[in-house]
Amino acid sequence: MTNREIAEYTLDALKKAGADHAQCIVSTGKVDEFNVDGGEFSLLRTLFNSNITMKALKDGKKGIISANRLDKESIDKAVQECIAAAESSVSDEAEAIAPKIRNANFTAGVLEPDRDKLFDRIKEFVADVKNDYPKIILEQVISKYSSGESVFMNTNGVEFTYTCGNYDINAMFSAHEGEKSSSFNYYYALFDSLDRKLIDIGMQRTLFAESERQIDTKPFPGKTVGKVIISPACLAEMLFIAFGNFISDATIIDKTSPWISMLGKQVASEKLSVYTKPLDERVVCGERFTGDGFMSENMEIIKNGVLKNFYLSNYGSRKTGFPRALNLSQNLFVDPGDTSLDELIKNVDRGIIMNRFSGGQPSTNGDFSGVAKNSFLIENGKITHALSETMVSGNLADMFKNIIGISSETVCDGITVLPYILFDGITISGK
Repeated sequence: MTNREIAEYTLDALKKAGADHAQCIVSTGKVDEFNVDGGEFSLLRTLFNSNITMKALKDGKKGIISANRLDKESIDKAVQECIAAAESSVSDEAEAIAPKIRNANFTAGVLEPDRDKLFDRIKEFVADVKNDYPKIILEQVISKYSSGESVFMNTNGVEFTYTCGNYDINAMFSAHEGEKSSSFNYYYALFDSLDRKLIDIGMQRTLFAESERQIDTKPFPGKTVGKVIISPACLAEMLFIAFGNFISDATIIDKTSPWISMLGKQVASEKLSVYTKPLDERVVCGERFTGDGFMSENMEIIKNGVLKNFYLSNYGSRKTGFPRALNLSQNLFVDPGDTSLDELIKNVDRGIIMNRFSGGQPSTNGDFSGVAKNSFLIENGKITHALSETMVSGNLADMFKNIIGISSETVCDGITVLPYILFDGITISGK
């Protein structure tokens, strides 16, 4: 059966089993994967994947089941489990499936891969790292070509198909000199062209060069409340930590978000504008429809410091009465500023530039604490030396308000387009 036929069969089976409403997503795909360990090719394999996720509503109660086998016997079993899950759950009038607005078929990325050229590019990448950054050890590199088709259907007549293919690279590395070594770091990027060297994608060269400087580290001197430049390698993580705390289903539904009454109001410096843009041409195989059955659109989250949208699913929207997010993608964009990175650094009398953050979940009011990794000390407007692990803490809501500047430079990794941002008011302390 085709994915569409599987989806039709599943919806029919769910209805016959007693569902009032139902939806399903059927996905199949293929992955060609190259592995490099310790600078040497270690694995070439082809993987096939299949998955179905079905949702049934019965008397206002929801059941969701996923399975990775698409034969009729497996689907029939999953259908019965889905109905049983619905019957044992609690009725919730906010549960619903998407209405039919406009159906569509989507295609994106690379549908005819050049596997030989990908192999050559990976081989070239390993050689480039060795030649240009001799202290770097590529502990592992995984590069893949992934392709697949997803079909979404529901009993309201919604139907989307999405066929896409892309390349990616995932490198984990550290620098070594004799018995000394840097902290490990990693980088992941998507791409849809093999026309340029893999080492030139995103900010890999910057991170390789910085890792070589991180072999010798010193602790941050003392403790201060000061300035932190968060690099594009770390910024997406920090933004999603904040948005999970302030504008997600969980915190808006349970009313713990400090931003719950801030739609249309200033929550950040007017310098800050943040979007999710799965349809941007720089995004490789971005989201085309949401998991709850709506066609994706680009969306403003914060515009000139004003909160424009929460990050709510259809359920979160119906539960709270706030508007549904136009997409639920990971494709974060931040508008660049009018200041170069060098000028941002010159604005720091004493602080750090941070490439990686390791910390726990912030408290409900946005207080956070963690370790700045792969970072550097800035003193008197200059980057001085690499730091050993340094504690950073503060409040996420205050951070957004205390933006001193945003770099004119941005970095695109096929998923996000992000600048460097200089924040003030963060507590920095050496161990």
